[in-house]
Amino acid sequence: MIIFVKIKIVEENKKMLSEKKNLDEMDDHEKEQTTTYGSRYFTKSIPKYIVPDEGMPPRAAYQLIHDELNLDGNPALNLASFVTTWMEPEADLLMVESMGKNYVDNDEYPQTEVIQDRVVNMLARLFNAPEDCKSVGSATIGSSEAIMLGLLAHKWTWRSRMEAEGKPTDKPNIVMGADVHTVWEKFARYFDVELKLIPLREDIYTITAEDVVKEIDENTIAVGAVIGTTFTGQMDPIEDINNALLEVKKTKGWDIPIHVDGASGGFIAPFIYPDLPWDFRLEQVRSINVSGHKYGLVYPGVGWLVFKDKSDLPDDLIFNINYLGGLMPNYSLNFSKGSNTIIAQYYNFIRLGMKGYTKIMENMLENARFLGKKLEETGKFEILNDKILFPLIAVKLKNCDFDAFHLSEHLREKGWIVPAYTLPPNADDITVLRMVIKESFSKDMVEMLFKDIMASIKTLNQSLNERRKAIDEKGNPTLLY
Repeated sequence: MIIFVKIKIVEENKKMLSEKKNLDEMDDHEKEQTTTYGSRYFTKSIPKYIVPDEGMPPRAAYQLIHDELNLDGNPALNLASFVTTWMEPEADLLMVESMGKNYVDNDEYPQTEVIQDRVVNMLARLFNAPEDCKSVGSATIGSSEAIMLGLLAHKWTWRSRMEAEGKPTDKPNIVMGADVHTVWEKFARYFDVELKLIPLREDIYTITAEDVVKEIDENTIAVGAVIGTTFTGQMDPIEDINNALLEVKKTKGWDIPIHVDGASGGFIAPFIYPDLPWDFRLEQVRSINVSGHKYGLVYPGVGWLVFKDKSDLPDDLIFNINYLGGLMPNYSLNFSKGSNTIIAQYYNFIRLGMKGYTKIMENMLENARFLGKKLEETGKFEILNDKILFPLIAVKLKNCDFDAFHLSEHLREKGWIVPAYTLPPNADDITVLRMVIKESFSKDMVEMLFKDIMASIKTLNQSLNERRKAIDEKGNPTLLY
């Protein structure tokens, strides 16, 4: 199975980078779209990898692409992704109306910038920024960009402090657990920062304050903490880590900030656990990212980065741009980006309010716990995140002769997308299934999923028994799968 997993990972990585095709090695059917609908719209094959010489009617182009996209999975049955797949028609309309607005054109679209300012203010207060702090923030393409920008600011702050003290700045490091998203490792590699990755353990799938203290030193630019981990939907003990860093600051003088990755949990905790101290109420938490396109309930892609105070974002990193018609301060890794997801985030805030968001989060959490309870009662599953603090369930199989990959593949045949994967080191001998519950996933859907899971288990067991029987009768050591 380990070989199987590695192959899958390589295949997925190849899909993320498009390669130029060698058309000379392809048959015609491989490099062309054949005519469809009895040549009603076009009579010639359409090249797949070369811009065609002639165009086609708009309806024909639409139908050709529309039909091909039917091969994608059904978003309603996709439990792999955290991403929002449904919004209200009024939100859809606003997004269509603002689809052509480039956010960086602030001088041309000033009200869009005003709307971003409002959202950042709402988020800063949602994350309990102290009133005496001048919080700043920005919309991003997603949490990946937000994390990189947040950590880059902390690297700059660390470097300035070390230079002021006459100390070398050639060996920055960042401390985090193996439960972080891949983008944290990307940041370390892309921006030349030593990665101090704390391995997980089988009995605990997050880091501890003790783990962090063992790894930090005066070259640590920041500690990464996660609320709502990608792998198991748990949260690092952020308050404990904060208290440990305060003690280190007191005894050693190292002022090490925490960046909280709230991509998944940052839009849940304020509504479900308002008294939980994980945010700017903690002294060392200096920046937070959150994904609007996850539990912010907005289509992809939009993320948000909020700094506790303006002083946490070095002025050297801000570019003041004037060639679009007005002076615009810019802090981003990209330049152009759409405005419509920013507008959609504002729509959700004023449309739902605190009460509306709370009701939606409570409903998702209730459905997740309902599914978890049903799975656990079968005796076939062990829930890794047994408290289910967020609407995500991570389970491993028990008392089964097949593994999670087989069950995942069988569920895919029924349309369900339920990913199977191994946990990060040192818990990588554990294979889990993850089910992300979203706003559009009802209790009826939970019942249907559960029914199909149990039917798949029955089918896999029957197949296994039949193959064993065949081996017993013929003495043929055929592989079980």
